[in-house]
Amino acid sequence: MGIRYTGHPPMGPGRAAVLGGIGLLGFFGVWTLASMATTGLPRLLPGPWEVLQRAAALLGQPFAGDTLPGHLAGSLSRFAMAYGLAVVVGVPLGLAMGRFRPIEAVVAPLFEALRFIAPIAWVPFAALWFGTGVGGPVLVIFAGAFPPCLLSAYRGARLVDPQLLEAARMLGTPVLRTMTEVLFPAAIPSLVAGLRVAAGTAWQSLIGAELIIVSSGIGYLMVQGQAQISTATVMSGMIAIGVVGVAIDMALRQAEHAVKVRRGLS
Repeated sequence: MGIRYTGHPPMGPGRAAVLGGIGLLGFFGVWTLASMATTGLPRLLPGPWEVLQRAAALLGQPFAGDTLPGHLAGSLSRFAMAYGLAVVVGVPLGLAMGRFRPIEAVVAPLFEALRFIAPIAWVPFAALWFGTGVGGPVLVIFAGAFPPCLLSAYRGARLVDPQLLEAARMLGTPVLRTMTEVLFPAAIPSLVAGLRVAAGTAWQSLIGAELIIVSSGIGYLMVQGQAQISTATVMSGMIAIGVVGVAIDMALRQAEHAVKVRRGLS
C-alpha cells in the first residue's frame, strides 16, 4: 500500500513565531561565536552588536558621499525606474504574444536567446555605453526584471478562456479593447505572481550593477566600505539590502493574496 502525502499539517501563528525566534537566536549565536573566534585576527567578522552600532551611525553620518538612507533612496529610485520600464514593456508584449501567434513567432526566438543571459553579464556592456550614469544600472535591472514580466503575461494570456476571446471577436470588439478589457483582467493572477518574481530579480540585479558601475547607492557604499577595510560597513549595507528586499516582497505578496481572494482563488 502506497503512502499518500497530504502536505504539512497547519501551524498556528504562535508556534510559527516561536520557531522563527529560535532560528534567529541560533543564527545570531553562531555569528557571535564566529566573531569571537576571529579576535586575534583582523576584524574580518564583526559581531552583531558592532554591525548594529555601525548601521545606526550610518543613518546620520555620511559615508561615501551620503548617509545610509540617502544611498538607499538612490538605489530605490533606480529600481523603480527600471522595474517600471520592465512592466510597461514586458506586460503588453507578453499579452500580445499570448494572443497573436505571429507576434509570438517573431519575438520568441530573440527573447529565448536573451533571457538566459544573466543580468550581471550586462554590466560590462552597460559600463561601456553609459559609464557611471543612471542608464547603466537601469539597463542591468531591466535585464533582470523584463523576462519574468513578459513570461507571466504570456502565460496568463494563454490561460484565458478561448470562449471569452471568441465572444469579443464576434461582437466586433476592437483589438486594443479586447486586450485591455478581456485579456488583461483574466491574466491578472498570473501577472501579479510574475511581478513579484520580477521585483526580486530586479532588486538583486540592482545591487550587482551598483557594485561596479555607479558612484552612489547601497552597492557603492559597500564597495567603499571594502576599500576602507570596514567590514561592519559592508555588512550594514547587506542588512539594509535584505530588509528592503523583504519589504518589497511582502508588499507584493499582500497584493498577490488580495488578487487571489478577490477572484476566489485562495
